[in-house]
Amino acid sequence: MHLLFVVIKHVEIVSELLKELAEAGLHGGTIIESTGMASVLENMDDLPMFGMLRRILSDDDEKESSKTMFFVVNDEELVIAKKIIKEVTGGFNAPNTGIMFAVPVSYVEGLGE
Repeated sequence: MHLLFVVIKHVEIVSELLKELAEAGLHGGTIIESTGMASVLENMDDLPMFGMLRRILSDDDEKESSKTMFFVVNDEELVIAKKIIKEVTGGFNAPNTGIMFAVPVSYVEGLGE
């Protein structure tokens, strides 16, 4: 088993990505709103904690947001998911597009299997 993480900077493609993953039989992922460290650091003042809190708590539209998705998948599902994610996103080689990685999972409960 693996925990597959995908951070998508271009949030407009998330719906299409989820549709493609679901059609391939991959369900049960979790999606959270996220903000990259660079976006937070860019607007920090001399007092880092206050600058960071202001940036996190502000509602302004200039804050760059992303979506972080994670899925617990078996070996076969990992291959399928990586292929679909690369196809839909165009890959992550260009700057400021996102990142994808997987880590081994030694224990999981609650997948309904």
